[in-house]
Amino acid sequence: MASKNRAETKAAQRAERLAELKAQAKAQERRRNLMVGGVVAVVLVLIGAVFYFVSQNNNVDASDAGTSAYGVTIGPDDAPKKVVIYEDFLCPFCGQLESNTRTKLTELANDGKVQVDYRPFILLSQAGDYSARSTGAFGVVLKESGPEVAKKFHDLLYENQPEETASSFPDADALIKLAVQAGADKAAVSDGIKAGENDFAREATKEAQKAGVNSTPTVLVDGKVFSTNPDGKELLDELE
Repeated sequence: MASKNRAETKAAQRAERLAELKAQAKAQERRRNLMVGGVVAVVLVLIGAVFYFVSQNNNVDASDAGTSAYGVTIGPDDAPKKVVIYEDFLCPFCGQLESNTRTKLTELANDGKVQVDYRPFILLSQAGDYSARSTGAFGVVLKESGPEVAKKFHDLLYENQPEETASSFPDADALIKLAVQAGADKAAVSDGIKAGENDFAREATKEAQKAGVNSTPTVLVDGKVFSTNPDGKELLDELE
């Protein structure tokens, strides 16, 4: 009987010891999992932080427009593709090209894939003085309010573009209203816009003529004239 009791006691002790060892093993496993999980979490946080930093620095907001010699740019200076668009604010084909490409060109500029240089000048003077006055007004806004406001003004001029064959065109007050809508200070731009054609308009036109531009829109891609229809499809296909 005593031997049986001893055997049962030892069996119970072994079972208890085995249970303790299993419990210790599970506790160690839990600690390892927690440590690994913590390390993974830290790594993921670091990766996320690096991704955020890189994406923020590579995300060029096209609203951060820049200034070229005779216009306004969107997109970074180191973009792999450079586009120059010579345009007249009265030109209906320029209006079509602008409407069909603005959104996509802005996306490409935001992605750092392209820099677009919008260069208005006087071409359609035979239709009246609006071409000269709108180009001059753009130059005033660019000088007094900076490139971001000038780019918005540029866009508004096309959104409110008169017909080339209209019997009358928007006057100075209408242009001032659009400039203010774009973010310009009214007092800063009113006199200049009311003055009409100015040195900016004349110099921008001389530059375009010197470059051999005699029609609008004229589009250059990486310094070479690119033939494009007003729908802009060929241009966008070339840049994507």
